[in-house]
Amino acid sequence: MTEYANPDALVTTDWLESHLDDPDIRVIEVDEDTTAYEKGHIRGAVAWNWTTDLHTEVGRDYKDQDGFAELLANAGVGAETTVVLYGGNNNWFAAYAYWLLKLRGFDQVALLNGGRKKWELESRELTDEVPSHDRSEHVFLGDERPEIRALREEVLTKVGGDTGFVDVRSPEEFRGEKIAPDHLPQEQAQVPGHIAGAANIPWVQAANDDGTFKSADDCGRSTRPRGSPLGRRSSRIVGSVSGARTRGSRSRNCWASRRSRTTTGPGPNTARSWGPPSSWAEPEVHDEAPAARAVGSGEQRPQQRLGVGAEERPQGAEVRRRH
Repeated sequence: MTEYANPDALVTTDWLESHLDDPDIRVIEVDEDTTAYEKGHIRGAVAWNWTTDLHTEVGRDYKDQDGFAELLANAGVGAETTVVLYGGNNNWFAAYAYWLLKLRGFDQVALLNGGRKKWELESRELTDEVPSHDRSEHVFLGDERPEIRALREEVLTKVGGDTGFVDVRSPEEFRGEKIAPDHLPQEQAQVPGHIAGAANIPWVQAANDDGTFKSADDCGRSTRPRGSPLGRRSSRIVGSVSGARTRGSRSRNCWASRRSRTTTGPGPNTARSWGPPSSWAEPEVHDEAPAARAVGSGEQRPQQRLGVGAEERPQGAEVRRRH
């Protein structure tokens, strides 16, 4: 996959099919449709339910390192195991899980380029048999990566500065005409519109028709809005609307897409994903961050200021770390 600057973030359908019997490969499905797995999945794949497995039971945050260590251990992920994530809808929630694992310090992970869509288009094997994997006692996590996550206070300090904000929702949501995706009405925003000055680059533009990520060149041409200042910005914060559970899932997909095409880390031209506990749709709305919505023929009118509070995180079991 020479068209990607960071091809190690992805595996092809050909590669995965030839490694399905490799004991050091663990395939995990994370699908927007949580019933898709039982209807048919890649042989040997484990299912993670994004609504229950990735988040704390109380509050709106993700599971901590202990929680993800347990998830990985239960999936039979050992010291030498590489995790391959896939899902439907252009890997929407598979990319969400990919970002979460990176955030929590797990590096042995890749995305199936094209996800379920490409696998099915190529008529590859699906099964309804649920595999049984022995629990692992040797899950290794490195240091957490707070640098790939933007929280409320940082967002508030960056608005109006040199940081470019990217809103990856649909144009209708960006303009304030809708407050949720059509098929997820429960994930509605509290306020219509977007952060003042943000560029709208819908997350679906990052994928080809077969669900694979676009190359660096193609994505740059198709996703940079005319007159956008993003190319001149030193860093970017990628955000999207989130309800009580999705919490910026579309921005995580775009972060993973960008991860395959560029290098990431501290420094110029890096990207971070916003949330949680901050998100456009979180209920704790404050007079802090400028918002806007489209009126007339594209004019932007300030609406109100918003921000989100922090929350406590539960304690978990011991995390096994790699040194």
